Amino acid sequence: MNKQYISNDLADKTLHLKLMNMIKSIILLAFILGGFTVANAQSVVEGTKLTDNWSVGVNAGGVTPLTHSAFFKGMRPTFGVGVSKQLTPIFGLGFQGMGYINTTSSKTAFDASDVSVLGKVNLMNLFASYTGEPRLFEVEAVAGMGWLHYYVNGDGDQNSWSTRLGLNFNFNLGESKAWTLGIKPAIVYDMQGTYPETKSRFNANNAGFELTAGLTYHFKTSNGTHHFAKVRVYNQAEIDGLNSSINALRADVNNKDGEISNANQRINGLQEELEACRTKVVPVETVVKTARVPESIITFRQGKSSVDASQLPNVERVASYLKKYADSKVVIKGYASPEGSVEVNARIAAARAEAVKTILVNKYKISASRITAEGQGVGDMFTEPDWNRVSICTIED
Repeated sequence: MNKQYISNDLADKTLHLKLMNMIKSIILLAFILGGFTVANAQSVVEGTKLTDNWSVGVNAGGVTPLTHSAFFKGMRPTFGVGVSKQLTPIFGLGFQGMGYINTTSSKTAFDASDVSVLGKVNLMNLFASYTGEPRLFEVEAVAGMGWLHYYVNGDGDQNSWSTRLGLNFNFNLGESKAWTLGIKPAIVYDMQGTYPETKSRFNANNAGFELTAGLTYHFKTSNGTHHFAKVRVYNQAEIDGLNSSINALRADVNNKDGEISNANQRINGLQEELEACRTKVVPVETVVKTARVPESIITFRQGKSSVDASQLPNVERVASYLKKYADSKVVIKGYASPEGSVEVNARIAAARAEAVKTILVNKYKISASRITAEGQGVGDMFTEPDWNRVSICTIED
């Protein structure tokens, strides 16, 4: 095998190992920095899971040599795709692949490609703090390293490693900020380039200026948005105060539960009583108040004041009423017929009233205080004179 090929092959392998070690170092450093910032940010933002805040984007634009070439005359098209993970509102990590279109007479479609690991710093959130959602306009600083590959006709493709320094001018679109339109100027250095001769890695003669525009979609996070959500941070005193309030409210709820339980028991008891009242058969006592006897008439023989046995039913009728209605009273008025002198008739009339009273008191045990006996002399109630020899009992309530 030709020594020159062996030498070139060894150089490529050495370069490849250096490139892989460098990429590993960048990834490790990025994750260490990202983990540190995530640990500090978890207390203030939501949406920090591993599956949160991923995005995918496409870029297109042009690249031109940084020196020894007219800016637009030497420009050739470029396009690329990228995947990013925003670790905190400030710091993000991304992978990007760019292809540079060949515009020379060479038969290759691409003259170079660059696959990079990128670190991104959101300058707006760094210096002005995160507001809880992306701003309409934001600026990101971008830095990264990658694998730079040159395509040539036939055998002899060359590998190198690159450094990318740039800015992203981002316009976050829509109410949900799910889409970002970015203008992305960057300088890409070929770090191998003429290093053996010039001993300079960042050599403008081995650099290109890249200007692209890109559209990025941000996937929805676990908090329901397409970005970090800011949460309030409580100190221990506030937490203790909130816990005390919660415990007090729980105690109030428990007390209210007890009161509600007691009230429900009372309600159930009242409902049972109400139901019992509804279903209870109440005996209906029919009180028939007999027609009161306004008058009961006891007749007497001529010249007599004693009550004949035939008249006792009329006296008992009065006594039965007085016994049934204890608050009632009776007025007994005695009368005489016109025969005889006035004095005799007055005496006989009074005796006839007293005779009925005596029967009510002695025989039927009616209180004398409920009985009024009065002699009225000669009576004229009836057309027949003999009919006026009576005692008339009138009930009073």
